[in-house]
Amino acid sequence: MSSWSGIHTSEDARRIAKRRLPWMVFDYFDGSAGTGLGDELNQQAIAQMRLQTRILCDVENRSISTSILGMDCKLPFGISPMGMCNLSAPGADGMLARLAAKYRIPVGASTAASTSLENIATEADGCAWFQLYFGGDESVTNSLLDRAEAAGYEVLIFTVDVPEVGRRPRELRHGFKMPFKLGPRQFLDFALHPQWSIGTLLAGAPALANFDNANSSFDRTRSRAGVDWSFLERIRARWKGKLVVKGVLDVEDAKSLVAHGVDAIQVSSHGGRQLESVPQAIYALERIRLAVGENFPLIYDSGLRTGEDICKAYAMGASFVMLGRPLLFAMAAAGEKGLHQLVDVVSDETSIALAQLGLTEIDQLDKRVLL
Repeated sequence: MSSWSGIHTSEDARRIAKRRLPWMVFDYFDGSAGTGLGDELNQQAIAQMRLQTRILCDVENRSISTSILGMDCKLPFGISPMGMCNLSAPGADGMLARLAAKYRIPVGASTAASTSLENIATEADGCAWFQLYFGGDESVTNSLLDRAEAAGYEVLIFTVDVPEVGRRPRELRHGFKMPFKLGPRQFLDFALHPQWSIGTLLAGAPALANFDNANSSFDRTRSRAGVDWSFLERIRARWKGKLVVKGVLDVEDAKSLVAHGVDAIQVSSHGGRQLESVPQAIYALERIRLAVGENFPLIYDSGLRTGEDICKAYAMGASFVMLGRPLLFAMAAAGEKGLHQLVDVVSDETSIALAQLGLTEIDQLDKRVLL
């Protein structure tokens, strides 16, 4: 474990990140749709679930490893695709990719990443999954798929819950745009956070690295409302690897995706960033698991902050889970050592929870551990 001991929980990482990041960047990472209630309810729903402990079980030898889509993972969680990670710390995409390679866990390489999909694939050593946003031009989408295939990606995550980008007032108040447009307020914000500003300036301001803006570009606020099931069918026909569809909360949608031949579904409310009033994602996971059967791969994200949260998600039917914001905050707090500190913390929390539940493996978790 890292000798630096500033992070003992994911909330520690968030607290330190809030102090170190410019207000504009912190609120971009931390903000959600509307008042933020959807994100809060995601976390509250998981926090309020109770686990049934057991005693006098031989749990001395425990494993938190598992597998998903043919990957044997040393940790029970992967890294959700996140855009502009390098805003948290210079080289953050590389930190996440190296983490994935070390533990053989999937890392989502976002269409909106601030490092090219090719470089992420190289750093991740075969553990990167490419995450696709439709940017409004199908020829650009096809070019991205060709590049991902050429770079050796074997899994595609198609994110479908952004027909329109949700209104996130916290980032709107700070005028968050990519690329940055500096006015007096943004200049003051950066000046009051010199550690971040100087480090970012020296490393080069993060930009959308998968686009050259001459032959291709990406507007994160552009409407994607025209994407329909026929578009999914074209993606499925074109992509020869495994296909994950991310952003699913509805049972009927999940059943249709299975019928369309996707390989896995990622149950997610986009961390509450798209619509404030959607159902808590953890309950959607339970309903979708009942609908698709016990063997279909379901990946889960939204509201996970601790190892106990991870155990609850597996008990509710997840085949695998992904973490997002906590990892960004850990890197903002202390760079790569902060990232590894948090991963150690969450891994320990998960293993300890298994011991308290009388279990020795992640795959033993099911609804019997829930009260």
